[in-house]
Amino acid sequence: MSAQLSQTWEDWLRLEQTPGVGGETARKLLSQFGLPENIFRAEFSALRQVVSERIARALSQAPSAEIDAQIERTRAWLAQNGNFLLCLADTHYPPALLDIPDPPLLLYAKGRLDLLTAPALAIVGSRNATVQGVKNAEQFAESLSRAGLTVSSGLAAGIDAAAHQGGLRGAGSTIAVIGTGIDIVYPARNRALAHQIADAGCIVSEYAIGTPAIAANFPRRNRIISGLARGVLVVEAAAQSGSLITARMAAEQGRDVFAIPGSIHSPLSKGCHQLIKQGAKLVEEAQDILEELKFTSNAPVHRGTLEGKSPNEPADANTFLLELIGYDPIHIENIIEKCQLDTATVSAKLFELELANKIESLPGGLVRRLG
Repeated sequence: MSAQLSQTWEDWLRLEQTPGVGGETARKLLSQFGLPENIFRAEFSALRQVVSERIARALSQAPSAEIDAQIERTRAWLAQNGNFLLCLADTHYPPALLDIPDPPLLLYAKGRLDLLTAPALAIVGSRNATVQGVKNAEQFAESLSRAGLTVSSGLAAGIDAAAHQGGLRGAGSTIAVIGTGIDIVYPARNRALAHQIADAGCIVSEYAIGTPAIAANFPRRNRIISGLARGVLVVEAAAQSGSLITARMAAEQGRDVFAIPGSIHSPLSKGCHQLIKQGAKLVEEAQDILEELKFTSNAPVHRGTLEGKSPNEPADANTFLLELIGYDPIHIENIIEKCQLDTATVSAKLFELELANKIESLPGGLVRRLG
């Protein structure tokens, strides 16, 4: 299978790498002249009517040695199996990104291209997430992936990594949008995860081969994380978290914004609560998101409850009780109501689970699952 999907990617790369040509300037030039090859054939006087003299002169001259070297690096990368370069005019370019104000001119992709056109949900949050936040991200991602939604995130530590891991467990899989060149894994601790995503999911970047980790590039790539998705779920976020940038971009792009609430005493809940005050949908389970998106799937959605199970299945009762309890405190009466087992049976099973060190009892009739 050919890694090169466009016959003119060299011209697109040359345009993107020309000094002074950013996204807005490139779109003006493309609107005026059509494909990049026409831009480089245009007369200086015609170019000057669209861009500054400095940029017009750069476009009129032969490509620099630096641009030629970048083209050769890209050609070598494309020669490897599973690597793709999508230009804005490619039929394989994700249509969802064409709807955002600033779609990337070029999109480097490694892995499954089909995921770039699949229905997706972005999951983002703090790099310094709590243990419970990581579990929430992983469980929500797995549930949504099993329902058929692809999970997009940014391959950062914490919530992002957990979302990717959960997404890989379902049919929807996961997309990692990175803020470096696609040949670089950052942070390095996620190298093994990146390899898993390249094999079973997809990694994408708008940055040229060899681009190192630059702080300003990470907030910018967030528009792609949200742009590929129907909505964004913020799991944990401090009041000034970068995840709020993704949520803002999602709202500007017309995407839905979801947030998981937390303790009023936790700094990592402040951002989520702020989003909820501003109109984000509060969610407690994956089904809340699927219903809001009106997303239907033939795949069963794990809700963490005992629905659909007969009370006469004692062999499975402990397992499903654990799934129901989860890691957040829950009242015993709520367990009885949701699992449709009688009080005596639930009490006996909870006692067994506590003896097995699977759960712990808390004041006020609450219990929670242990790690």
